[in-house]
Amino acid sequence: MENVSNAVQLESIKSFQSTISKCENALAQMTQKGANTTLIMKRLQALRIGLALLEYVWNQKPHHYTQEDLAEARHVLTGLFPSIENSYAKSKAGSPQRTLLERRMKSLELAVQAIDDLSNG
Repeated sequence: MENVSNAVQLESIKSFQSTISKCENALAQMTQKGANTTLIMKRLQALRIGLALLEYVWNQKPHHYTQEDLAEARHVLTGLFPSIENSYAKSKAGSPQRTLLERRMKSLELAVQAIDDLSNG
């Protein structure tokens, strides 16, 4: 995995934590409304795995995920890029929204890289 500054590590972990929190809130609302929660549950699991892998690589925190878990998480996380990139393209330069999206994309890229590195031994 590439050398990543402490600042980027911290931003990436915070970005994942924020995204997980948003997903948990969305899941709670969808559950209340009786909506189908399959997709958001898959995303939430993938985000948790992504965060765990970053913490594993940077902070040596153990994780309990299997190769299958990692492969599924990688698939789901990479599937998030098009919508984030689309939102990014629509955001205004210098806006807080654009900064948030930049950090989210970077954190997802790093998580996918961590999964790849771990999967390839």
